[in-house]
Amino acid sequence: MTPSSSRTAQPPVRAAQPAKAGLGWPDLVWLGVIVAIGINLRPLLTSISPLMATVRAATGLSFYGASLLTSLPVVVMGVGAFVAGALTRWPGQMRGIALGLLAIALACGARWVAGSGAALLLTAALAGVGVAAIQALLPGVLKQRFHARVPLAMGVFSASIMGGGGLGASLSPWIAKLSGNWHTALAMWALPALLAFTAWLALHRRTPTNTADAGSAAHVSAGGPMWRKRRAWALGVHFGLVNGGYTSLVAWLPAYYQQHGASIAQSGSLLAAMTVFQAAAALLLPLAAASFRDRRPWLVLGLSAQLVGVVGLTAWPLAAPLLWVACAGAGLGGTFSVTLVTALDHAEHPGVAARLAAFTQGVGFIIAAIAPIVAGLVRDATGTFTAAWIMLAVSISAMIALTGVFSPRSYARAMGVSGR
Repeated sequence: MTPSSSRTAQPPVRAAQPAKAGLGWPDLVWLGVIVAIGINLRPLLTSISPLMATVRAATGLSFYGASLLTSLPVVVMGVGAFVAGALTRWPGQMRGIALGLLAIALACGARWVAGSGAALLLTAALAGVGVAAIQALLPGVLKQRFHARVPLAMGVFSASIMGGGGLGASLSPWIAKLSGNWHTALAMWALPALLAFTAWLALHRRTPTNTADAGSAAHVSAGGPMWRKRRAWALGVHFGLVNGGYTSLVAWLPAYYQQHGASIAQSGSLLAAMTVFQAAAALLLPLAAASFRDRRPWLVLGLSAQLVGVVGLTAWPLAAPLLWVACAGAGLGGTFSVTLVTALDHAEHPGVAARLAAFTQGVGFIIAAIAPIVAGLVRDATGTFTAAWIMLAVSISAMIALTGVFSPRSYARAMGVSGR
């Protein structure tokens, strides 16, 4: 974005916002249930990471095989996002989210008895199916239910996802030590999934007609196929390379610091600290951007923080590890939220916006799944993660450049609609 274009865009930068009433009790109940759901979408990844050395010793997995425990669910998340339209038609948004929570609960519970690498990979795939259904369907529900407060709703949802990741990283090593069994530390995450499932059903018992499903399925094909839109691909690549940083750090940050002499508990605490900053930024950055139609400055801010963190981890890993994971975490969390908000901004109709958000996640999570595999292969080949972190820094720099195309003036043209 050139200085001259920035000046000419100044008058409409601040979005014209409709009058908003305060949040009522129904809104707060909804947000509470959304938090309960979001908490379950990342422990299936982060609970394994601090215990990776123990799991590898027990199952005989290589670094490459162990990376699949993180990347396989993310691949499934991406593939699942592409069938969001079919999920909207059947089983519908309410039932689809409920079934997703049950899949997560079953997958985590099965880890109680999963003793081989193959069995753990099967649980990872099943959990990925559940997460894929929820992540594909819930943004459309939020766009419709909180139409005037999408940044708030997406911020709460994203923050709960990151917070759940932090809980997985911090509690799992402690439970493994307390119980003397890594299976227990992985299987316990079935319980919050069952609680969220119960809360989601209770929420919808109060509403006989599923308003989230109504109106979305009828417009599932509106706006034309997303794969033909360059903007959809640009958003997907942006989301994917941002989340490639997340999956790489979730998979290998503890192992990286264990190489530098940290204990399992200490390395898990660093990952947990990273997710605390992720959660805070996932909520606060979209709220800061809420009054501005142009989200690009906020995307650049988040990406820049992530870049600082990755460069610090690479060049001075022992100088200030908490500072580096704080920067990386804040950048990852904030950019995750604002990228999804930007995707939803592109279309007024909740059904079309949900399809774009689903396509963005589909492309993005498949790209993100590749990142920890590449990092694991690089680690096997070189004996260090340095080259992987350098590759990550280069990809973040590329995404800062790509952010410039997401001008709000281009939304209608990019989506092939008029009158925006």
